[in-house]
Amino acid sequence: MAPLKAAKAKAEWKKRARKPSSKVLLGAEPSELGADDLEELAHDKDEYFRLGDVDEQFRDYAALALKGDHANRPLWVCPDGRIFLETFSPVYRQAYDFLIAIAEPVCRPECVHEYVLTPHSLYAAVSVGLDTQTIITVLNRLSKVALPDEIREFVRASTGNYGKVKMVLQRNKFFVESAYPKVLRKLLKDPTIQQARVTDEDDEGLAGSFHRSAALPDQAAAELGNTDVGAEVDADAAPGLDAGEAAAAAVAGALHPEREVHSFEIEPTQVEHVKARCLPGGLNYPMLEEYDFRNDTINPDLAIELKPHVTHRPYQEKSMAKMFGNGRARSGIIVLPCGAGKSLVGITAAARIRKSVLVLVTNSVSVDQWKHQFKLWTNLQDHQISRFTSDQKEAFTTAAGVTITTYTMISYSGRRSDESAKVMEEIANREWGLLLLDEVHVVPAQMFRKVIGIVKAHCKLGLTATLVREDERISDLNFLIGPKLYEANWLDLTRAGHIANVQCVEVWCPMTKAFYHEYLKKENAARRQLLYVMNPNKFQSCQFLIQYHEQVRGDKIIVFSDNIFALREYAQRLRKPFIYGGTSHQERTRVLAAFKRNPEVSTVFLSKVGDNSIDIPEANVLIQISSHAGSRRQEAQRLGRILRAKQAKPGAVGAGEFNAFFYTLVSRDTQEMFYSTKRQQFLIDQGYAFKVITNLLDATARGELQLSSEEDQLNLLAKVLSAGEEEAGVEVLADADDLAAKRSAGGGAVRTAGTLAAKSGAHGLTYLEYDTGARAAKPRTLTKAGKPRHALFRRRAQGKE
Repeated sequence: MAPLKAAKAKAEWKKRARKPSSKVLLGAEPSELGADDLEELAHDKDEYFRLGDVDEQFRDYAALALKGDHANRPLWVCPDGRIFLETFSPVYRQAYDFLIAIAEPVCRPECVHEYVLTPHSLYAAVSVGLDTQTIITVLNRLSKVALPDEIREFVRASTGNYGKVKMVLQRNKFFVESAYPKVLRKLLKDPTIQQARVTDEDDEGLAGSFHRSAALPDQAAAELGNTDVGAEVDADAAPGLDAGEAAAAAVAGALHPEREVHSFEIEPTQVEHVKARCLPGGLNYPMLEEYDFRNDTINPDLAIELKPHVTHRPYQEKSMAKMFGNGRARSGIIVLPCGAGKSLVGITAAARIRKSVLVLVTNSVSVDQWKHQFKLWTNLQDHQISRFTSDQKEAFTTAAGVTITTYTMISYSGRRSDESAKVMEEIANREWGLLLLDEVHVVPAQMFRKVIGIVKAHCKLGLTATLVREDERISDLNFLIGPKLYEANWLDLTRAGHIANVQCVEVWCPMTKAFYHEYLKKENAARRQLLYVMNPNKFQSCQFLIQYHEQVRGDKIIVFSDNIFALREYAQRLRKPFIYGGTSHQERTRVLAAFKRNPEVSTVFLSKVGDNSIDIPEANVLIQISSHAGSRRQEAQRLGRILRAKQAKPGAVGAGEFNAFFYTLVSRDTQEMFYSTKRQQFLIDQGYAFKVITNLLDATARGELQLSSEEDQLNLLAKVLSAGEEEAGVEVLADADDLAAKRSAGGGAVRTAGTLAAKSGAHGLTYLEYDTGARAAKPRTLTKAGKPRHALFRRRAQGKE
């Protein structure tokens, strides 16, 4: 390339770097680009900037004009839908409440948060009463730059039809409700909806009259629209905002005054068809689901009241305001960190609706815990609460009550006992006021989606801490349950003392020579996970951490392992109790009770059955020795086991900023390191940082621990190599483990895939057959007569041998 041409290419690079939506190669400076790259760059206007392994567009918004008082405004609103929030802004709290209502959080570290506008997030905004103009107006007031036209168009396109149609259940009848009569007439032109309508004799056809009623004011939207930010913003710190503009800076809305709504009735059996027809793929009028529980005189009331000592934290009150903002109960999802009081939020919703409640959880242990929570926070007695599990099949004796069961008990399609079938029939035939779904992120699994179709509920409330799935099916919840109503920020709750301040540590454990030699062998591919989990250096690190936190700090410790072979081996060598899928319900309850109350039991080993819905508030240390590949959800759920707010221990060594500890033990130079990095991504997006320790133990410390001799390590290696294929893999459970409990209790045969070699106890070893006799030592080359054998017969004899 000629020097002049190269100079022009460099100038083009600099010019394009100042343009919005420009892209560069590898983020390199012009001086780092080769001649071919510069020539290609000078002609091609659409090159990609590569960030890691993902193609990302290089964006430079220097052309966006800043407002004169931009320093006092908290948001950067970009044309591509991304929004950045400064957490040090004086109006951060109000701006966060507004953003979390209209956008999805992407990353929320300490100083600057990133959000993105999506159609589903705007759908959720409309569901809590925000309209199109309110969203645009508030975004413009909060933005440091003029609101881009692309954002205005996107908001209008996404929210134009959202919220215009609602599905309401009143007096046991389903109504399609809207404040826009023209929209209802448009829907009635569709044959599916027209056939589903319940017509009266005096109706006048498509252009006939609708039922009319006054719309109730929306408290949640009013709070978002009328928050007095001006009272919280210092006039000296924000001189560019007058009182009226400051009051609107966070969420001031142009909400519509109270208006009249119109509705028509549809057949109950056609509700699902009508909802499906109104989705964006059909008529594009997504329906909001609301329950007018105050006017429901058909279903009996539940005599439930919260106890006088119950107090709600601010974020719990906000989540309830989003659900009950207009006097009706909205179906949707509330996202709170583990240990932040999700159970109390669900119980408060049940107490406000005051109708029969069906609670679905992931395992039988959490069934007992939810019953305890209902008795702790409300005035309900035992006869008003029933449990439906593989071991307990109860029924409440009052007209209305609370039933607590698992997802698998409802969705199970096999043959049931007479007692179980009777309880299931009662659940399917009853009209539930509230369907409470704990750990709602498991619902999109195919077997659990049956639950939504089986249970007839007026209002559905999902609770979770991790609205994330590796199969990318979390968006199904928008149709199965409803939009996200509220999501709390983990770091904000940590600063306020509502959840524990956790130090996250990744401990790198070098593989021993013998274990790594077997790890690299091709024939041991199926055992590689077991080899890096049973790494003697990892075991010693685990033993050291347990001894330190038990003896020096007096902590309560949970050790997690997805691999049952490793779970047993670690627990038995260290003489600690352990729980896995095959452990009976009674044994689980006994072990957990001892862990909570017995000072002599400070450590418990858990398999993946402890990931969800197990309440162990006493634990403040978690050690992870084995996990499920790169599951971000599992990492966050396990961290949640120690997230409950902790009280400082007087005189404890190391007491300071951190009051909980999360250790992940990783074998170096193995596939486990890749998985560990992927698993941490969700927690990093919530603002957590992982400290890496590469030299936890020195030679002196190792000598005082188990498996310090080479002989012990080789014996362990032989045991690992002789393990069967089932033992070498991770524990296989459904999202709830009642099926595993039923298999062990029922005594039925279970068919599993495997090989005979795995059953021999010597899989992976080599058998060498040889003969020690004289014939093997001296090959036969002579005939019986002593003459040399012919070459032909010698070859035949060798072939037979």
